[in-house]
Amino acid sequence: MGYSRLLRPPRHFEILLVGLFLLLAGCSQAATETGAQVVRNTIQPPATQEQPTAIPQPTISIPNNIPHVDTLMHIVPLEEVYFDTFQPQNRAVPLSRASDDLILSLRDAIPPIHNPVYESAAEAAWLNDGDMVLGYSAGDQAWAYPVKILNFHEIVNDYLAGEPILISYCPLCYSGIIFSRILDGEELVFGNTSALYESDMVMLDYETGSYWWQVAGQAIVGELAGDKLQVLPSRMAAWAEWRETHPDTMVLSRETGYDRNYDQDPFLGFDQSVNQGRFIFPVSPDALDDRLNPGDKVLTIQSGEGARAYLLDPELPKIFHDQVDGRQIVVFSSPEGPAGSVYFADLDGTEHSFILNRGQFTDEETGSIWDLSGRAIDGQLEGTQLEAVPSKVSFWFAIVAAEPGIELGGK
Repeated sequence: MGYSRLLRPPRHFEILLVGLFLLLAGCSQAATETGAQVVRNTIQPPATQEQPTAIPQPTISIPNNIPHVDTLMHIVPLEEVYFDTFQPQNRAVPLSRASDDLILSLRDAIPPIHNPVYESAAEAAWLNDGDMVLGYSAGDQAWAYPVKILNFHEIVNDYLAGEPILISYCPLCYSGIIFSRILDGEELVFGNTSALYESDMVMLDYETGSYWWQVAGQAIVGELAGDKLQVLPSRMAAWAEWRETHPDTMVLSRETGYDRNYDQDPFLGFDQSVNQGRFIFPVSPDALDDRLNPGDKVLTIQSGEGARAYLLDPELPKIFHDQVDGRQIVVFSSPEGPAGSVYFADLDGTEHSFILNRGQFTDEETGSIWDLSGRAIDGQLEGTQLEAVPSKVSFWFAIVAAEPGIELGGK
């Protein structure tokens, strides 16, 4: 699809947002198109700095020589992958016209976090109750990644519960997705290209240099083009709710080794700009679907070969019942955030139906009350945990671009 078919934001809006991106990228040691030298990121916080409690994990290893992306192998047009140069002039440079020097200078200009440091919920008193976090749990362990930090880093590589995990977030799409870093039995480590496709972050793996479209979880340029990462269960949640449902959660610490203002969220309310068609980078007409507003927040699951999305209502709690691959599922939606979660609705072979009773998620069979984490907190089934379904959260336009033909569930 040609550049003439792409939607461009009004010029005045681009100017207003230049300052914002210079804040995010310029202070991220970003090299410019004219700057030949790149200041490499310091992965670990200074050794003399007092560290919060950290969970012992294997160390992320970064290859010494990261391969250059093989642009002869791609499944999307190279001219529709845009590098953000973080400059007022010549800001969006297509991959088809980007020099090797520019590509190298912009790699990890928005610095990913490797070997992150964590703190307890009590130590994370700097978070406000309404601040959003991307949460992940495994067994009796849980981790929270504040959006206020992810805005400035977008990618976290770690081992959680002993498994190689990729935490990813693109503020232009409100896309919080957690993936396995294992592909065909091999472990990958991810960085940031500073490029975007459909106004969504493009990652790279350090092992092959391939480019990955974050919302799709798919390699789009390079040796691994066409391959997909495994999506893991996660959810975006308000900090107060996540803390209540996971009181022993560990929280990504502000001790990242970088000097950023993590107390503010520069993208707060960005969904309203998206709803007015103010995209920072071009999106194709295929990304626009008037069943919902482009900036509406949705929770998405895979259903067979396709995908299904559920609107996260900002005003009312809701429950959706559906079926995926022959199994009944239930979607809980809360206006706090808004946030949502999805679970298989069967327990010990018995399917359960859920209703809202005085604003609480309640199963009709036993009258037990459930929270957004899928755990029964009162009633006959108290302490019982529903099995989570892998899901993604993003703006509507982003998932429409990544999943052509997506169904809208909950009707």
